[in-house]
Amino acid sequence: MIDLHSHILAFLDDGAEDIVTSIAMARIAVADGITHMACTPHIVPGKYENSTATILPAMHSLQVMLDAQSIPLRLTSGADVHIAPDLLDRLQAGDIPTLNHTRYFLLEPPHEILPPRLEEFAARLLEAGFVPIITHPERLSWAGRHFDVIQRLADLGCPLQLTADSLTGVFGPVARQLSERILREGRASFFASDAHGASWRKPVLSGAFALVAEQFGRQDAEQMFHHRPAAILSNAEPAEILPTLRTVSRGRARKSFAQRLVARVLGNE
Repeated sequence: MIDLHSHILAFLDDGAEDIVTSIAMARIAVADGITHMACTPHIVPGKYENSTATILPAMHSLQVMLDAQSIPLRLTSGADVHIAPDLLDRLQAGDIPTLNHTRYFLLEPPHEILPPRLEEFAARLLEAGFVPIITHPERLSWAGRHFDVIQRLADLGCPLQLTADSLTGVFGPVARQLSERILREGRASFFASDAHGASWRKPVLSGAFALVAEQFGRQDAEQMFHHRPAAILSNAEPAEILPTLRTVSRGRARKSFAQRLVARVLGNE
């Protein structure tokens, strides 16, 4: 599996608190079946002033340590970018690292409020040749009230990245239900861990992979946990990244995992 959203780099944000934690996170990821991981520290003006100049050296340094300890995890560049007026300028200048130097980058909208003209902002980025991946829309507190915005962003051409722990229930029932809705509607491009540590919010994807395979089939799971992330890292055309609505036509996909589990226990499936 490929994990395109992690906070494994130490000292740069609210993720790994030290190098020991970074290495422990890498070991957990490998044990879970993750082979590649994007290092995506927050870039938040006035809070986490990260850039290519801080992220790339930290990534290369950690890779050297992992290689020295024979930990088979390949790191690649990226950032978890918050909305800012100069975002496009910084992307064009190379000051903000995209995922493996491609057109794709992680865009994290504000959690508490829906920013005005978010769709227009995304459209400008797309027109400039950058593809904003909307991170964990199921965890945005306004997403349930403004779900039409999430739908339109996906339809506009912005891939949606769900958090693996949302589907497994770690972030509560609302995040799980929104994850299932996005999956049922066929708008989820891929999953990532958004890992922040070795004892909480760990870099694990296998539980969510199993649920997606159970609900939608192994082929869809492989698309969301390997093929599409790999396509992003190779800078493939957006048509290879964006999902189709074909999964919503499957009768099996209309039931949540919990509903199917209950049906199985009752002998109805």
